Amino acid sequence: MDSLTQETLHKIQSVVIDQIRKEPVKSVDHITDRISYEDFFVKYLLPNRPCLLSSYVTAEWRSVKEWVKEDGQPNLDFLASNFGDALVPVADCNKVQYYAQPKTDMKLVNYIEYWKDHISKGHKSKEGCLYLKDWHFVHVFTEYQAYETPVYFTSDWLNEFWDLRSDRTDDDYRFVYMGPKGSWTPFHADVFRSFSWSANICGRKKWLLFPPGEERHLKDHLGNLPYDVTSCELHDGKKYPNYKNACQPFEVVQEAGEVIFVPSGWHHQVYNLEDTISINHNWLNGCNIDIMWEFLQQELCTIQKSISDCIDMEGWHNQCQLIMKASTGIDYAEFFLFLHIIASHRLQLLRRCSRQMSEQVVSKSSDLDQLKHDNTHDDDSVSKLNYEHTKSLEVCKTQKLSGELPTTENSKSLCEDDTSTRLLSGTFESMAIKEISACQRLPDACRESVWHAVFDIDQVKKILECLMKNEEFQELESSVLCDDPKQIYRNICDALNEYSL
Repeated sequence: MDSLTQETLHKIQSVVIDQIRKEPVKSVDHITDRISYEDFFVKYLLPNRPCLLSSYVTAEWRSVKEWVKEDGQPNLDFLASNFGDALVPVADCNKVQYYAQPKTDMKLVNYIEYWKDHISKGHKSKEGCLYLKDWHFVHVFTEYQAYETPVYFTSDWLNEFWDLRSDRTDDDYRFVYMGPKGSWTPFHADVFRSFSWSANICGRKKWLLFPPGEERHLKDHLGNLPYDVTSCELHDGKKYPNYKNACQPFEVVQEAGEVIFVPSGWHHQVYNLEDTISINHNWLNGCNIDIMWEFLQQELCTIQKSISDCIDMEGWHNQCQLIMKASTGIDYAEFFLFLHIIASHRLQLLRRCSRQMSEQVVSKSSDLDQLKHDNTHDDDSVSKLNYEHTKSLEVCKTQKLSGELPTTENSKSLCEDDTSTRLLSGTFESMAIKEISACQRLPDACRESVWHAVFDIDQVKKILECLMKNEEFQELESSVLCDDPKQIYRNICDALNEYSL
């Protein structure tokens, strides 16, 4: 089963994650044979190590079969005829604006026309190198099913949370990229210091990867990271005084069909070596939520320093949160909401599992009492049901310890009927959460394993402990919080106590 076992969870509890993250990475593993979710979790997610997965992961994807011609080139005619009216964001790789490539929107059919012309002119058209990037394809074409998220990446808190947001109807962290040979993405680390995965539907990419912490050697004398990490300008010792201490990046060439896993905080720069189409996700889970929390604290500290001359103004702390939301995309109140939603989904799962197991035991016990009361049955029947009742108790105990979910039709209906109760009100009406059954909203890996849910809420608990002690969080008015943090914390502790954590 592609999930976590009790044995693995107990091993994880004894590991100091910060220590294994600090173990030096000597190379980027190329995984050619199928690997279990559990092995991937332990070898790559927890230690925050990059790897490259072979094309067995993407071989059956619809996009691989329909978006690519027999010669391996992008099927531009298919894309134009099926998705041509969609409005897509296109970056100009030849221009720089605020340390980024400026973007404009155009219809996909018009971009395809440009791309064909660019190819026909040896990738030297007058428009220059244009790169379609950050297209929310899945959100726009919900029924198409271009791909299936690889199981290793299905514990995705970020998109789980975003999918429930009624105030972010045109947004998620799932993207399609399409670009000609020579298109590229400047040096950066991913949003919220999230994980990312990227699958090449066709074409080839070159990745330059720097381990966390190496970026400090790449900053200029003003503290800015380079736009292009390959620029000769970095050899200017006055402007980049620490560049001489920087390590060489890991260089990875990603072939068609392959999937790269980019861990949290690994800065990178990416080139399309051929005409390329890729599918990318940013995502977070219990393995890197602490990295996100550390990043948010650093971002707020930077903002506070930038407006420290106004610290005596009324509402200064709230103003810092507003700036943080505008620049980073999230503030402390929304981060707490994020943790609350993730924990709530998993607490519901654990409660239903315990309830169903109890119902199984009660049902067997009632049958036994009825049979004993009915004198028409012989002693053999009573003995048989006594045996079944004892076995039922043993099975329920085993299920509780192994993390297996009940699979009866009754259990299924419980999952389908149990929807979210009160989540947000008042101040939070503008970002209300859609009510979706817990079975639908939980990632596959969590739905299959109670122990994965236990791991998740244990990680939320650790961050909540830090959050509640944080002075800036304590400055927030209770009216901007979706619930009482202490109550959420108690609920988590009660649940974990049942599983001896």
